Amino acid sequence: MKERFLVTGGNPLHGAVRVVGAKNSVLKLMAAALLAEGTTTLNNCPEILDVPLMRSVLEGLGCAVEIDGSVVRITTPAQISSLADFDAVRQFRASVCVLGPLTARCGEAKVALPGGDAIGNRPLDMHQSGLEKLGATTHIEHGAVVARAEKLTGAKINLDFPSVGATENILTAAVLADGTTTLDNAAREPEIVDLCEMLNQMGAKISGAGTSTLVIEGVDKLEPTEHTVVGDRIVAGTWAYAAAMTQGDVTVGGIAPRHLHLALSKLKTAGANVETYESGFRVRMDGRAKAVDYQTLPFPGFPTDLQPMAIALNAVAEGTSVITENVFESRFRFVDEMLRLGADATVDGHHVVLRGVEQLSSTEVWSSDIRAGAGLVLAGLVADGDTVVHDVAHIDRGYPHFVEDLTSLGASISRVS
Repeated sequence: MKERFLVTGGNPLHGAVRVVGAKNSVLKLMAAALLAEGTTTLNNCPEILDVPLMRSVLEGLGCAVEIDGSVVRITTPAQISSLADFDAVRQFRASVCVLGPLTARCGEAKVALPGGDAIGNRPLDMHQSGLEKLGATTHIEHGAVVARAEKLTGAKINLDFPSVGATENILTAAVLADGTTTLDNAAREPEIVDLCEMLNQMGAKISGAGTSTLVIEGVDKLEPTEHTVVGDRIVAGTWAYAAAMTQGDVTVGGIAPRHLHLALSKLKTAGANVETYESGFRVRMDGRAKAVDYQTLPFPGFPTDLQPMAIALNAVAEGTSVITENVFESRFRFVDEMLRLGADATVDGHHVVLRGVEQLSSTEVWSSDIRAGAGLVLAGLVADGDTVVHDVAHIDRGYPHFVEDLTSLGASISRVS
């Protein structure tokens, strides 16, 4: 049976919560384990639905995958399949990150065009173009992207946009290519840095992680390793905005505050008191937030994955704000559900104008993606009664122990079948 969340508004959040490894990192690290024969161990993994989905993809390629709580062990054989299982791949977007490792290890790859959240068009043209510059041929065939290469050779590659997915696939192919690859306008997200660190532990030679230029000197072989997944900045940001919305006081651990610098700075502008520590931060809001303008951009800009939380906060803030979405064109589907809750919002292209109301009005709403679902729950926390959030399987794909963490902070939320 489909599950839903029952959220009763009115409780400020107080207390402490700790985030674990990032969804946007662990799946790519699991795929990178394909690059080395033997057992790779990942620690601090989130217990979310996408991890067993990625296990299915890897098992279909010939790996043995063991999930033991927050530890994932992947044993990659000497010979792996180049055909990624269609049923598993089509369930979530991150599965496309096996394209680069398979092309590098097998000389060919056939990966079903992936599914995932309904937040806009996410083509693979930059993935394909990057692999082609490394010497591969690529095409779309029967609903799958196909890449073949007798030999990958280092090249100079410039991305039109700092795509996280394209950066990851080019990076994981180039580490086993002959010669040196220079990747300009590369993504700079902390999850990219995490992937580079693990690859270097495996014997890769990558420099420039965290900058817009990555230099990859190809090596003949990689070795398995043990690695701890970087903390999830999006989950941490969700709790930060929940604290501000509910006029609460929440301390979040397990995250480097620099990974959320702009998001936390925006909360300060909105009136929150923000304290940062080496591996965490505290957000306290006394009184109603002030409206703040946002625009989403690749890191170090404001994350598109936190845009629903910014909308939810501004929906109950004092004043008028404009939020601009520059990454995914369909992310404002979330606004339709906020209107159900009584938000005063107007969408104009890739902008939404919000005029803050003092309180939202509870009703039934539907999640369209992971972050929209979380944003709707946050909105329910400041509504005037019982809000029912449907299609919560989306939320479970990105937030481990979502209900338990919110309950520990004093929220009134339960999972209902």
